[in-house]
Amino acid sequence: MSFNINQGLFQLDFTDFHAILGVPIQADSRQIRKRYMRIAKNLHPDSSSTGTPEEKQQASQILSKLVNPAYEKLSQEKEYKEYMVMLRLKGQQATQQNRSETLQSEAAKKLAQAKDVEVEYKKAMEDLATQQYQSLDDFSKITGEISELNMVYLMQVGSSGAKAASKTKAATPPPPKPGNPPPPPAPKPEKKSPIDGYYGRAKELVEKGNFPKAILELRDALKLEPTNSDCHSLMGLIYLKQGQKTMAKVHLNKALEGDPKHAEALESQKKLEALMKKRTDASKTDQKASQGIKIFGITIGGGKKK
Repeated sequence: MSFNINQGLFQLDFTDFHAILGVPIQADSRQIRKRYMRIAKNLHPDSSSTGTPEEKQQASQILSKLVNPAYEKLSQEKEYKEYMVMLRLKGQQATQQNRSETLQSEAAKKLAQAKDVEVEYKKAMEDLATQQYQSLDDFSKITGEISELNMVYLMQVGSSGAKAASKTKAATPPPPKPGNPPPPPAPKPEKKSPIDGYYGRAKELVEKGNFPKAILELRDALKLEPTNSDCHSLMGLIYLKQGQKTMAKVHLNKALEGDPKHAEALESQKKLEALMKKRTDASKTDQKASQGIKIFGITIGGGKKK
């Protein structure tokens, strides 16, 4: 399934990940993650509001081929820096080629003439983002219009605006006063994985006792990251709760292969070993009871011989 988006920055042989997620260029990591979680929940087959198999397949394709890669690019610090460099270059290219003459959407044309670019850009982005995933048939069209907004914004604010949008570059703090220790460095933003959405939903489903749906969420997550210890650990716990000891053992072993000190996996493994030992002891007790007790060569108790 192909997605034909031929507006804005996409025309410059560039994948506009901000447009795919429907977030402004200056969005921070928290805004990006919040938007991604909302889209992922809307598009995922188990939680999607779409009804027909064709619509569910289309939603799944958009999620796996566009939305997940976009979130991964914007949430990983190194890739985000490289992406922002290319974004600035594409903004300069659009300015040099006078791309404002090729604008198709009314929102982009209005932004190009706006006196207060920041206010108009924010308002137009919010309007289009609200519509973007309401109808999958309109997804490509609206995403293209969002990318036109991004292109015009870059052309209007220039390189200074794109630099201000970068979340990795902070203002230089004032020098410390004599006698005072320098302030501690700001903590690095936590890297987020595209599978966080699947894992979070699975955990909520486990708490509600909906194990089948939780397993489906984790299977989708493991398709993206087959060695993820958190997902294998939770999968092992689910099977343990269902009494499927063999499957629980398989997933707990995989969790500990990836992270030998994984606390939840170790705790579940202890419970599994205790259950297995209890089962073995019970089996031995039943076996002894069936054989009876020998005293001076005479068997007392046990099953009757047929």
